[in-house]
Amino acid sequence: MTRSRLAPGTGIVTVPGGAPVLRTSGGEFLRIDTGGVTGEDLVRRLAGEGTPGEGASDEGAYAAELARLVKAFEAAGHALSTPPRRPLAGRIVHVLGDPVLTAPVARCAGAEGAEVHRITPDGVAELARAAPGDGAEGRVAVVWCLDSPVPDGLWDTADRLPGRRIAWLRCHREGAHSWIEPLAAAPGDVTSRHIRLRRLAATAAHRELAAYWAGHRTPDTGPRPTEASAALIAALLTADLIAWAEAEAEAEAGGGEGVGAGPSRAAVVPVRRRLRRIDLRDLTLTEHPVLPVPDVAPLPAPTAVRTRAGAGTAEARP
Repeated sequence: MTRSRLAPGTGIVTVPGGAPVLRTSGGEFLRIDTGGVTGEDLVRRLAGEGTPGEGASDEGAYAAELARLVKAFEAAGHALSTPPRRPLAGRIVHVLGDPVLTAPVARCAGAEGAEVHRITPDGVAELARAAPGDGAEGRVAVVWCLDSPVPDGLWDTADRLPGRRIAWLRCHREGAHSWIEPLAAAPGDVTSRHIRLRRLAATAAHRELAAYWAGHRTPDTGPRPTEASAALIAALLTADLIAWAEAEAEAEAGGGEGVGAGPSRAAVVPVRRRLRRIDLRDLTLTEHPVLPVPDVAPLPAPTAVRTRAGAGTAEARP
């Protein structure tokens, strides 16, 4: 018989002299009506220990009542009939960039079940050019980490990945700040180009910022990512990948629209609309909502307009 296990984050609290209580993954305490089943047998069954119902006067009825209770736990999401699947299992994550950041990202993503591969910029370009229908859609992600500002044009090709339903996640450093840009995984999501346009529009020093990005600056003085800050950045990037994988899994099961459907459970701002900045000096984190920049229609070509004024004519050009 399949043994159910308590879902991650849940637990049974046994109050001395009282009935068992469920502590949910959200931290709530719920009283359990065990009916004719002893609390000890219910706890043992949910923990996957022992054989329930031994010594009961009607073992068949007792086992059926115990099974009903366990099914109620499963239906409410407090118990699992099979061991939990790692959230990135079945997903391929390509990693490239500076090793101080890519190494912890690869470790974190692999620990969550992802198949991690190193890739080159040329490999990213091949993914962006690949024909649709090759199985990459919704199952492949590219994570590009830089310990420096982004050179002009470096991420232009990768910005085409969301059009192929390949998740596109990136981070970079500007002086003492590391920026984690929103995960993009579908047409209409926020790309690196959108981020640059939004940041230029949001500052009065847009000329200076553009010059900084273009390389017109003094040599970098850091601070460089430490083991702690690199681990924090890797954890945040992995959390975004998990949110993407969960949304895609829900869409595959027919329960949603993929990564574009909404936020992760813990996010106030949806993953695909969230720009984060980490101050490497004290590891403080700030979040900023951001929207994609819509395409702008080209201006019409100038045309001559003739108007009659009295006995003469005048020509106006817009």
